[in-house]
Amino acid sequence: MPPFDVPEGDPFGPHNLPYGVFSLGDSDLRSVGVRLGDHVLDAGAAAVELGSPYAALLARPSLNPLLAAGRTAWSDVRRAITAWVTVPAHRETVAPLLHPLSEVTLHLPFEVADYVDFYASENHARNVGQIFRPDAADSLTPNWKHLPIGYHGRSGTVVVSGTEVVRPSGQRKAPTDPAPVFGPSVRLDIEAEVGFVVGTPSAMGTPVPLSDFRDHVFGLCLLNDWSARDLQAWEYVPLGPFLGKSFATSVSAWITPLDALEDARVAPPTRTHPLLPYLDDASEDPSGYDLRISVAINGHIVSEPPFSTMYWTAAQQLAHMTVNGASLRTGDLYGSGTVSGPSERERGSLLELTWNGRDTLELPDGKRTFLEDGDVVTLTAWAPGPDGTRVGLGEVTGRVVAGS
Repeated sequence: MPPFDVPEGDPFGPHNLPYGVFSLGDSDLRSVGVRLGDHVLDAGAAAVELGSPYAALLARPSLNPLLAAGRTAWSDVRRAITAWVTVPAHRETVAPLLHPLSEVTLHLPFEVADYVDFYASENHARNVGQIFRPDAADSLTPNWKHLPIGYHGRSGTVVVSGTEVVRPSGQRKAPTDPAPVFGPSVRLDIEAEVGFVVGTPSAMGTPVPLSDFRDHVFGLCLLNDWSARDLQAWEYVPLGPFLGKSFATSVSAWITPLDALEDARVAPPTRTHPLLPYLDDASEDPSGYDLRISVAINGHIVSEPPFSTMYWTAAQQLAHMTVNGASLRTGDLYGSGTVSGPSERERGSLLELTWNGRDTLELPDGKRTFLEDGDVVTLTAWAPGPDGTRVGLGEVTGRVVAGS
């Protein structure tokens, strides 16, 4: 049996050990925690009790000090925590520091520096092209197969899972309307994504090559890029997303370290266009990930997007993001873009699932084209782990509430 009473087959067993930040009861004191089954280990307190040389990184109210410490520290800390929760000699010390998930409050696990969002799924990009440019000879824009398209978002509105999402207001104008109007979005959508968390910074003027991806990126998490499609459609020409995206981005309370996902690494889809050298990953280790995502609205699964189909990898996105000399900062977050597979059941947004509102989505509690007030959206995922196990990713959930 797995140690410390974690059931066999639990996706949050000692093979996983994602990091978060929690507080107990009514306390304002925040601590770095590591999830083990349905409990949270107070990693800082355990480090102090066991005399760890990394106590200064873990006995903190944020993951940022650990993120900044770099890959050697990340690997050392992971090995230590694995021993703390698996070696019987540590049980007496560690057991009192395990708190039931039901008794803790989870917080945003790191201080977000910059936030960038990409557009890396060919299936998603083709669907969007067919919706908005149905007469185009190619549903992809001419640059799409040559570089990972992205935009800079608003880091200050990145929120932890469970935070309510207030329906945004702004300007909107349908093609047949004589003038724009102002009011709450009537086409509120979600985008099922994966977020990558940067640990080690880089110097301004120094591009980060593909081979250095794992030296800079600590881990990943699920991400919901809430989108007001009506606001977005009116504002995005010629500079791209703004108010239609910046009101909220939800991330998981748990960051899964890349080291926990070694068995989930896969090669990306076959490239159909030659790539410039800084993006050419033909000779690199596989940097795609086999993540199985589920999207649920009010508890009903509406989509299961496969992350393994993403055309552009996180390593390529990082390389492109820095090739002009832009620097990385500890706590930078970048999103993969909407994850969509080739089938209708694998589309990662309501825009695609309802084909821009043309088709209705059948739910047990009624029909939908876009989100209604009170709807609860939940993203969950798992990845293949060692010896046939599953590595669970922390869920992302958010409830839509009416604006004031």
